[in-house]
Amino acid sequence: MIHTFKKLLLIVLPLCGLWFMGQGSYIHAKAVLAQFLLESAWSETLEGQKEVKPWPWADTWPIARLSAPAYGISHIVLAGASGSSLAFGPGHLFGSAKPEEKGNIIISGHRDTHFSFLENIKKGDHIELQSNKKTSAYQVTNIQIIDKTKIETIPVDTEHKLILITCYPFDAIQAGGPLRYMITAKYKHSFILS
Repeated sequence: MIHTFKKLLLIVLPLCGLWFMGQGSYIHAKAVLAQFLLESAWSETLEGQKEVKPWPWADTWPIARLSAPAYGISHIVLAGASGSSLAFGPGHLFGSAKPEEKGNIIISGHRDTHFSFLENIKKGDHIELQSNKKTSAYQVTNIQIIDKTKIETIPVDTEHKLILITCYPFDAIQAGGPLRYMITAKYKHSFILS
């Protein structure tokens, strides 16, 4: 009986290891493919197409490119800030100004992936937001930690600001706590795309 159990373990354990390696490879391959598809959809958006879905069943589409050149960051921003959108990139909060409009543009992202660079950002740093019409430059003016219930009270005013929000603290073991890290950047100037 013990001998049979050992033989079974010698078969089952390597199979389990192969299964987990396959799962990890699948997730990595899916992430790489998703970025390729997002880049392709963004290129089509820049060519003038509207709401280009990166894959047929997607419930989101690229609406901008967020860059922090000093940090080597360039991420495609997706429409909506739902969990399914945020799994693939930062998401634009519906109801806030669109990237080519004046007003508060609010973008959120996960603290441990696309928005992990926010932990290092400082006042005075420059951020760029490219829409299909122009690229706007912003300068970080405020960094604060707020309660997540305060996000809904951020005014949609006539000032032209970029607001980036992620969970806080950055090293939290469990995601989705009550605090948010909020970066406010003031509009500086734009470059019209040709």
